[in-house]
Amino acid sequence: MYGSFKRNDQKCRYFWLNPIYVCLLIGLYFLAASCTKEASTGPRYTEIYKNPRRSIEERVTDLLARMTLAEKIGQMIQIDRGFLQNEVDIQTYGIGSILSGGGSVPAVNQPSAWADMVDRFQIQALNSRLGIPLLYGIDAVHGHNNVYGAVIFPHNIGLGCTRNPDLVQRAARATAEEVAGTGIRWTFSPCIAVVRDERWGRTYEGFGETPELAEMMAAAAVTGYQGGDLADNSAILACPKHFLGDGGTTGGHDQGNTEADETTMRRIHLPGYIAAINAGAGSIMASYSSWNGEKMHGNSYWLTTVLKDELGFNGFLVSDWSGIDQLPGDFGSDIETAVNAGIDMIMLPQRYQEFLATTLQLVNQGKISELRIDDAVSRILRQKFALGLFENPFADRSLTAGIGSQTHRDIARECVRQSLVLLKNDNQVLPVSHQVRHIHVAGKNADDIGNQCGGWTISWQGSSGAITPGTTILEAIQQRAGDSIQVTYSQDGLDAGTADIAIAVIGETPYAEGVGDRSDLNFSQQDITTVINLRSAGIPTVVVIVSGRPLILDNLILLCDGIVAAWLPGTEGAGVADVLFGDYAPTGKLSHSWPGSMDQIPVNVGDAEYEPLYEYGYGLTY
Repeated sequence: MYGSFKRNDQKCRYFWLNPIYVCLLIGLYFLAASCTKEASTGPRYTEIYKNPRRSIEERVTDLLARMTLAEKIGQMIQIDRGFLQNEVDIQTYGIGSILSGGGSVPAVNQPSAWADMVDRFQIQALNSRLGIPLLYGIDAVHGHNNVYGAVIFPHNIGLGCTRNPDLVQRAARATAEEVAGTGIRWTFSPCIAVVRDERWGRTYEGFGETPELAEMMAAAAVTGYQGGDLADNSAILACPKHFLGDGGTTGGHDQGNTEADETTMRRIHLPGYIAAINAGAGSIMASYSSWNGEKMHGNSYWLTTVLKDELGFNGFLVSDWSGIDQLPGDFGSDIETAVNAGIDMIMLPQRYQEFLATTLQLVNQGKISELRIDDAVSRILRQKFALGLFENPFADRSLTAGIGSQTHRDIARECVRQSLVLLKNDNQVLPVSHQVRHIHVAGKNADDIGNQCGGWTISWQGSSGAITPGTTILEAIQQRAGDSIQVTYSQDGLDAGTADIAIAVIGETPYAEGVGDRSDLNFSQQDITTVINLRSAGIPTVVVIVSGRPLILDNLILLCDGIVAAWLPGTEGAGVADVLFGDYAPTGKLSHSWPGSMDQIPVNVGDAEYEPLYEYGYGLTY
């Protein structure tokens, strides 16, 4: 036994001199060194598109080369969550995008439930063959307005009156943080329509009647949404809309016909988009409207020749809800026309199996080139990479807790008070005097959070009532009055008693696109009666107008001492009280010319005959 051990020991002495073993040891050394380097520098990627250290263009090129035609077309599909037949269809059909239309919400409308839902959808997308993440979109047009408890900011018509792009940027940044907190990384906003006719039901969605306002605010909103780096978890993709001329339709008809020459289109309706593109907007939405009879969803001149080629827009174009269905012809010809015109992603918002099959057929028939498909998909993927979705596809739950935060409410309150426009102030009825001991508040919009938020709030058309947490104008007045001033309330203004001053909060009730189109912008008889009742009591009366556009004052202007245009202020009614009590002197300037009668509409600054009741830019202060 001892002798055997010695022989083995003798062999061990010569082990180190054997060339085979030496090479093996050297190989093991370099393998260990390689593993150590990999551990220190991060994982090794066999696919370029999965490597965050490679450029976005390299990743797009690599991923596109790996995709089948069906997978490419899947990226062009956007459906509403309510039309998803089975969640596994996201994986099966490689669906690129899902949206929540107005009122399309999870079973429990709470921020955490939204994040859970979006993350669940995202898991299905990541389980597809190539693991391409989903891009979820939503109409967060004045805050994260579909989500219960989110901060609701003033609609754009009011923000236009602030003339303060820095404030608009701050509002968009706060909105982005709340949207991202639910796992959503794309908003169909800002609407930069230049509104030329207040009969249009979407008037409040635009910043005003001039291209200068659209230009100023578009860039601010895009910058606020997208932040300094789209890959930041709190950044969301902006989507300026609706390209092009949606605010200039004849008669203010929604989805109507903009009758104008190209020079007018470029002068009035295009500047906002140039500013948005220069600010880095990653997507743009096409307009339902037509230009001289041709639907914009099929207009290759504006969508491709001008927007993509001339202006250099390298983001992607998304259609509006079922927008391609308004093109002449059947579903197949609608797809062919829209995609060839330049639409990259189709908001269907259903029929996704049919879209996939039909588009495959169109490509195979040569009616849509695969080069056009590749261009569309490249544009979509470019934004998904820029957003960092491949690295961080799920909701950042640290942001979820900030939805509805006091910090965001403070920004919204500042937006409210800067947006208010003082139109009339006879006998210095405002601000409310320090000698006042009794205020009577009246009107249907005084104590209604739904009315002061307007459309696109919790549901598509919005609704009256306590639809989400916030401070009504009545509550704000009561809080500001404190114990030293008595505040009473009656909706019809009949119980004003011996009040020192009356504040009537009147105007419109919620509406959105289509439903909001009106041929008569006069106040309702209910509102007029409320003001008459207050005036009959011999009380100095202030009218606060809650509306999505200028309304015809007619004889109301003679029945009150003060008029404040509050627009649609959102959840933070305290901003209205700040102005009424003089804690903030009004600075708002009209973003729309205020017509004196329906006969004057449309009336816009620069018209050959221009005699509105209140001019564009008008606004008093204390």
